[in-house]
Amino acid sequence: MKVLSAASELYPLVKTGGLADVTGALPAALAGEGVAVTSIVPGYPAVMAALDKAALLHAYPNLFGGPAKLMRGTAHGLDVIAIDAPHLFDRPGNPYLGKDGKDWPDNAQRFAALARAAADVAGGINKHYRADVLHCHDWQAALGPVYTRFLGGPKSVMTVHNIAFQGQFPATVFGLLGLPQQAFAIDGVEYYGNVGYLKGGLATADAITTVSPTYAQEICTPEYGMGLDGLLRARRGMLCGIVNGIDTDVWNPAKDSLIPSCYTARSLQKRAANKRALEARFKLEPDDGLLHGVVSRLTWQKGMDIFAASLDALVATGARLALLGTGETAIENAIFDAATRHKGRIGVIIGYDEELSHLMQAGADTILVPSRFEPCGLTQLYGLRYGCVPVVARTGGLSDTVIDANDAAMQAEAATGFQFSPVDEATLEHALCRAADCFADQKLWRGLQKRGMEQDVSWARSAAAYAQLYRNLVKA
Repeated sequence: MKVLSAASELYPLVKTGGLADVTGALPAALAGEGVAVTSIVPGYPAVMAALDKAALLHAYPNLFGGPAKLMRGTAHGLDVIAIDAPHLFDRPGNPYLGKDGKDWPDNAQRFAALARAAADVAGGINKHYRADVLHCHDWQAALGPVYTRFLGGPKSVMTVHNIAFQGQFPATVFGLLGLPQQAFAIDGVEYYGNVGYLKGGLATADAITTVSPTYAQEICTPEYGMGLDGLLRARRGMLCGIVNGIDTDVWNPAKDSLIPSCYTARSLQKRAANKRALEARFKLEPDDGLLHGVVSRLTWQKGMDIFAASLDALVATGARLALLGTGETAIENAIFDAATRHKGRIGVIIGYDEELSHLMQAGADTILVPSRFEPCGLTQLYGLRYGCVPVVARTGGLSDTVIDANDAAMQAEAATGFQFSPVDEATLEHALCRAADCFADQKLWRGLQKRGMEQDVSWARSAAAYAQLYRNLVKA
């Protein structure tokens, strides 16, 4: 079976978040299920530089404002089709934002081009390739199902990684899309008089998935659906949640070249060297006490405003903190203020650092994820894999992947971390105290670590679920 995966990010070619990790890891996982995945992505400079042995698949005289070529080749073991359209994608830095930090003004055209090219390729614009299923990820590729529905093409899957980002544009954009007029309707892209890319994908896809079973339930409610809950309730029979996995080759504490000391569940004592390295990197006072880790965007969604307000309480438990992230200025400032008050107990590095995030998981005792909503989350999966005990909000994929260390779960020897709800200072601080109390009993703590490391956080089960979904669509 052939599946064309359309996304705006693909690890390791281009990444701003977890979307890239998912689209980069799924092809290898699906190969074991007899599914051949080809990934179509915008031809950003990094993508074009990585493409090897590329051959011309198709040429457009005009693709949303200029000539473009579809080039198929390999990159880091992935089968890739790059949309070589310099007028749209030959831009440095973040794929979505200009130097001023604002969205590129032509993002509507840029990602309509991604979706249109994906639909064309999947539908057989080149006689040498035709997909059985077009799988589109997030709003940037969400017009793919719209094009296949109204212009023809294979069955389509729309995956929502975060429904908060929807790709909404003025109605004037519709005239640029090359769609028939009937597509500007309630069962197409029309959304309160404007054009909604994600809304269109959700309305027209043959199947809808999101990245955890709990998030699939949550987005059907007004609290989490971000205005699209009514549409999702109407199409509930098309919706399912398939929890994400992680690349267990890239994230493997037994063989990770990015950490000073590799280890397994049987040699957890070797983590101590990583803890010392992490303390040095964040200028923390070295000791054997509880060291919390945070690797996150510093935003409201991630609960980082609540977290910043709880830092004095964190230190009061006797614990320390290493935090890596970037985000809203007010939250960054609040965290810096706490780090100043607690020099040597709180260390902060502002930015994104893939290599350092490996050391965080290998050296910290916990990984904190206090998100107000979290479709799946990968950070807690990395934590489980590395014996870095997750402390998470009870929402979305966090609640699906971490078993709370309540009395029953501890007695049954099933717990893998700590959950709290709702996301407020009181419940977060209580979770921090629970973690500190458990850490004081190293036998109990080792049990949490080992059970977490025994969890299957790979793509195996999820890939099987996707493969079955594809087969069901093709048979229908």
